[in-house]
Amino acid sequence: MNNSFQDVVVTKYNIFNSLFLSLPYRGIFQTGSLLPLLTQHSEVGFQEGKSPKQIIELFFEELLVTATPKERTDLLFAFIQYIERQVVLFDSVEDAAFDQTHELNGKGSVTYLTDRLDNESLRQKLLNKLEDFSVRIVLTAHPTQFYSGKVLGIINDLEDSIKVNDFTEVNQLLLQLGKTAFINHEKPTPFDEAVSLCWFLENVYYDAIPAILIKLINGLGMNAHDWPYPNVFRLGFWPGGDRDGNPFVNADTTLAVADRLRETLLRSYYRDIRNLKRRLTFKGVEDTISVAERKMNSTIFGPTEEGYNNAQELIDELLLARVVLVDKHQGLFVELLDNFILKLNLFGFFFASLDVRQDSRKHGKAWEDILKRLEKKIPLLKYSDYENWEESKKIDLLLSLNIPLRVEDYEDELTKDILGSIKAIKTIQGINGEQGAHRYVISNNTSALNVMQVVALAKNLIADESGYLALDVVPLFETVDDLANAPEIMRTLYTNEYYKNHLSKRENHQTIMVGFSDGTKDGGYLRANWSIYRAKEELTKVSREFGIKVTFFDGRGGPPARGGGNNHNFYSSLGKDIEDKEIQLTVQGQTISSNYGTVTTAMYNLERLFTAGLENHLFRGDRKEEELSPDDKDLLEEMAEAAYNSYLDLKNHPMFVKYLDKKTPLRFYGQTNIGSRPTKRGNGDEGLKFEDLRAIPFVGSWAQMKQNVPGFYGFGTAIQELSKNGKRDEIKNLYKKSLFFRTLIENSMQSLSKAFFPATKYLRDEEDYKEFWDKMYAEFKLTLDSLLEVSEQKELLDSNNVTKVSIKIRERIVLPLITIQQYALQMLAEDPKTLPVDVETYNQLIMRAMFGIINAARNSA
Repeated sequence: MNNSFQDVVVTKYNIFNSLFLSLPYRGIFQTGSLLPLLTQHSEVGFQEGKSPKQIIELFFEELLVTATPKERTDLLFAFIQYIERQVVLFDSVEDAAFDQTHELNGKGSVTYLTDRLDNESLRQKLLNKLEDFSVRIVLTAHPTQFYSGKVLGIINDLEDSIKVNDFTEVNQLLLQLGKTAFINHEKPTPFDEAVSLCWFLENVYYDAIPAILIKLINGLGMNAHDWPYPNVFRLGFWPGGDRDGNPFVNADTTLAVADRLRETLLRSYYRDIRNLKRRLTFKGVEDTISVAERKMNSTIFGPTEEGYNNAQELIDELLLARVVLVDKHQGLFVELLDNFILKLNLFGFFFASLDVRQDSRKHGKAWEDILKRLEKKIPLLKYSDYENWEESKKIDLLLSLNIPLRVEDYEDELTKDILGSIKAIKTIQGINGEQGAHRYVISNNTSALNVMQVVALAKNLIADESGYLALDVVPLFETVDDLANAPEIMRTLYTNEYYKNHLSKRENHQTIMVGFSDGTKDGGYLRANWSIYRAKEELTKVSREFGIKVTFFDGRGGPPARGGGNNHNFYSSLGKDIEDKEIQLTVQGQTISSNYGTVTTAMYNLERLFTAGLENHLFRGDRKEEELSPDDKDLLEEMAEAAYNSYLDLKNHPMFVKYLDKKTPLRFYGQTNIGSRPTKRGNGDEGLKFEDLRAIPFVGSWAQMKQNVPGFYGFGTAIQELSKNGKRDEIKNLYKKSLFFRTLIENSMQSLSKAFFPATKYLRDEEDYKEFWDKMYAEFKLTLDSLLEVSEQKELLDSNNVTKVSIKIRERIVLPLITIQQYALQMLAEDPKTLPVDVETYNQLIMRAMFGIINAARNSA
């Protein structure tokens, strides 16, 4: 065990955990005293092959035999609440010790990068790269965050108190935690979700990103005043703009969120200006700062005509003050002024760019509505004819239309929202600047027509008098088939005269989004990751052919099954055939709070993403032996195809959807009130269909069952099949050679290490599911053995000891929750008439247990 982690996390957690027993709450001593016994019963019981029901019943028979059914379930609920708070405590202790368990200035840090620039040629190479390089983190509101804002605030304060070992304050915060509800009684609105994430923008990113830049600037021997690359970091934002499958997002929401982003930022600026005012008290300077304070107050609260229209107006005033500060006052505190101007250049008046997203099929329906309305005015144009045209003819027609599109002319709510959302983009640009909203993401993009439908709408709605369109249209390719077809789709777009002209006015820049979540759901872990890698190569090739600078925007979730895990190693491993001018990825829910929840953790992870994007460019010559050869790619393709076939065999199993629907907590996700978006697409009255399943509840349900199928399934079979063909040594050599393949394996190991099949072994006793459970377990064991052999590790994650130990402790904390949840699922399978308590009680046990299980895993959904 890592001694540092043991001392500063494990030992500290055990000490602070003991405080729970002394809290003055009724029954807490009994709950805290009995909980370790339930943990022990669970460990021993699962080792002996007992079912969760047998474990729970034996626990009560041995320790509380006289307890009534209601008293028993009340205790189970008390256990759940207790464990929820233990998880919060462990999160806080681990985060408080982050700087002691991680090398903040070690490999992957900005300091490590600049220290390796040992000659002027390398330094200049970096500066040249920074001219068109950036990292964009896009915060999404997908429902994976089970902590409410109130609890997040307590966690933040707990970390501060734990760092300084303030036992009195920790005890007070644990008291507060005991009385604070962990669940939302109502679903949050999209605006609520935006407000929650604005907390991270204001309290974390606003300080973390400039701090990273200052480290970089100092490491390069430059100063903030002369820094010419303010765009190396950008923030994106989806809450309020992402209407894909979320009927609660509309144009008014989008505008309200954009206003909130601006207001949040301006309030931060106002605080900084007041702090500057306390230091810049010199003649010729203080008056400028006082004016800035007054005008910023007017910008926020009004009258707006007495405030600033944009960030540049404020920057220009401050630069004049800077001249006086340097010339007349020896530059005293000039670094404070420079750092503030750096923030203004970074965040403008928008803070984060608000993306709009909608499903391609919705645009098709909107055009149907528009064309049918047009048909009434121009009888020669019939929608029934249009439907049967080839794609190019449809595109030509849509681009030829110059028609007024007024929201009030349409009755269909979908059409009204699509038109309204595009018009909202222009409104936001007028207030927050173009960077405030300039991208429209098209999910489920399957054709060039899907892109041109949005282009044609925007052309008629928000283009200026010259026809210029201040909008970047971003196709999102998600399924295995869509990824394979993506290069040809982009070729069609690049050769279209209108689109080609549009890109020329947008600096010949095209952003393409790829979806790891739905890709894995569609094709399995290995197939999805390799398909995305190959698609990026082919998309880079076709983009370079037409002189287009392509940027890849990765739709990643928390766990490896959704593109999460150790992301910076993926970006470090990309070869010369994948464009690397920008790194863009989504972060969401738990990933935001666990990886970017404090300034320290945010700086650590952002720095590693930033330097990963530069490694290939600066040091590729030192790492040529690591690049994938044609033979390596053939080997990976062979493995991916074998894994895909194995996953398809499971996905097409007659019990697959039924198992998810009837035996997992999937159906309870919609009741958790953690997000505004429904848990599945399609008609809620219809039966469960695989294609309607959203990736988050899909992956999350496997995590609740401690099976994590999407994060590993097929990997073991692929290695076994190729080994039978004499390629085991080739696979081992690939692991040693390729950072990309090592990262694939080690991220899959995270999924395996969080799996615990004994908890669901009881399903073997059910005839319908015995063969299906055996199938999953066999692949789990095969993958476990195969990955250990290929990596030559004795245990999973031996190469990352801190992660390994953290996972082990977290899994032990939530083991009773797993037992309780599976017990409740077992009871629901029985005749309701024979149950000792009502069905709703078991439903509530399942749902409440979900919170702790998800939160303990930190990146399982």
